[in-house]
Parts: sequence; C-alpha cells; structure tokens
Amino acid sequence: QVQLVESGGKLVQAGGSLRLSCAASGRTFSSYAMGWFRQAPGKEREFVAAISWSGGSTYYVDSVKGRFTISRDNAKNTVYLQMSSLKPEDTAVYYCAARQAYSDHDDGYDYWGQGTQVTVSS
Repeated sequence: QVQLVESGGKLVQAGGSLRLSCAASGRTFSSYAMGWFRQAPGKEREFVAAISWSGGSTYYVDSVKGRFTISRDNAKNTVYLQMSSLKPEDTAVYYCAARQAYSDHDDGYDYWGQGTQVTVSS
C-alpha cells in the first residue's frame, strides 16, 4: 500500500505560480512512477503529468507544456508539480497517483491522494 497526501493548493491570480506537493508513505516510494491528474467542475478527470521512478522520464499534456514541471525527491518521498503562468482554465482539484511502471498513458494508477484545490482567478 502507498498513501498519498497532496498539499499546496490555493487561490492564485492568473499569471502566478504555485507548487503542489504529494507526500507518500507506505511501500517503497522510489519504485513507483507518479502522476498528477486534475478534475474541474463538470469535467472529466485529466491526466496532467507523469514522472518515472528515477525522474529520467516525464510526460506532460499539451495544455501545460512549458508551464508545469513535475519532479520528485525520493529521499523525501515527495513528488512536486511546479505550475507557472497559471490560467483560469487550470482551476481544478489536483490529484497525485502512483503506479508500478512509468507510462505516458493515464491508466494503471493504483494509488490516489485525496486531492488539493487550485483556483486561478482572472
């Protein structure tokens, strides 16, 4: 089992920056690939970014490329999502998730956090 807890979400103005964190506990964090998803009200969940266990491979959905950066610190059992140039359309609940093997597909995630709200005002 892996337990995931997101933090860092808040209200921010358009154009601003925010860093989300996802702290993991339980089984060996460094063996898992990690992903960030988001879900806006009335919309389907969207796969935002992913990172391999080593950090050597990453994936971003087109809408966040060049603005968001996923990273991880295996010594701290934490994965991050650095978000910049935020837009109102980035408003959503952001979730982190873990899966056993890295993929740029949005399926196969076994463990999920409870989510953290990001609101971008115009």
